[in-house]
Amino acid sequence: MPIPDFESVMLPLLQFASDEREHSLKEAVNALHNEFGLTDEEQKTLLPCGKQPVFRNRVSWACTYMKKAVLLYSPRHGYFRITERGSDVLKQNRKTIDTKFLEQYPEFMEFKPRQGKDRKKIEPSIRREYSQDEFTPDEILESTYVRMQESLASELLAKVNEYSPAFFEYLVVEVLVKMGYGGSRIEAGKAVGGSGDKGIDGIINQDRLGLDVIYIQAKRWQEPIGSPEIHKFVGALQGQNANRGIFITTSSFTREAENYAAKINPKIVLISGKQLSQLMIEYNVGVKTITVYETKKIDIDYFIES
Repeated sequence: MPIPDFESVMLPLLQFASDEREHSLKEAVNALHNEFGLTDEEQKTLLPCGKQPVFRNRVSWACTYMKKAVLLYSPRHGYFRITERGSDVLKQNRKTIDTKFLEQYPEFMEFKPRQGKDRKKIEPSIRREYSQDEFTPDEILESTYVRMQESLASELLAKVNEYSPAFFEYLVVEVLVKMGYGGSRIEAGKAVGGSGDKGIDGIINQDRLGLDVIYIQAKRWQEPIGSPEIHKFVGALQGQNANRGIFITTSSFTREAENYAAKINPKIVLISGKQLSQLMIEYNVGVKTITVYETKKIDIDYFIES
């Protein structure tokens, strides 16, 4: 089954706490894994940041929302217990608990309006997508970030295609140097750009000491690159007794080209236009930071009395 949204987690979480004992979030997550019959793969599915499982995040936010509504409370850090109000809710034999249900409690509404004000700042199309409160704040933030990155990558690639092959060659070197290849920018610039011989557009050091080199093919194309072009590049590498190559393009590669490159020796890495634009963003080539948002959490160590 699909991973349940955080509202669907609320009632099972409250039922889990019905024994009136203290429970940790980890205990709850493990118990609810079984409750919802999640597969190992679903349990391991991570948020876009790759730092926290989606289901754990949803259980955590379900717990937070019910604490705000005083159905649960924290007797100590990392633990929760059911309240008298929470026990009364369970006696109602409800089929679900959701955000709308929690809005009857003034304590929750003190928390909820702050979110409402923040939502007005979200771009309208994104706000409509999340209007059902089925995603946690972390998921909304990360999903919005991913969408912005994807949009920027698309714009970057379109901009790169407006410029000359020489500029594309310069850009390729810039990205590789930022990734740690080629030593200095000057050294890399000398190596790439003077070749263009027998199917090789450039040569760059694999490391700053120049212990090995990587041969480069850079194609500013619109159409997908097929296996014949990879064959040519392999032939050029073999002519140089080379064992490493990078084929970079502004377009994409056919499935046949990808399969061929994965099986051959010398080793060839294929970088499509989409991957190149993502690397440009990651290594700050052709982009600049305009705003930084920090997310913070309580520093528990600070509140420990000596």
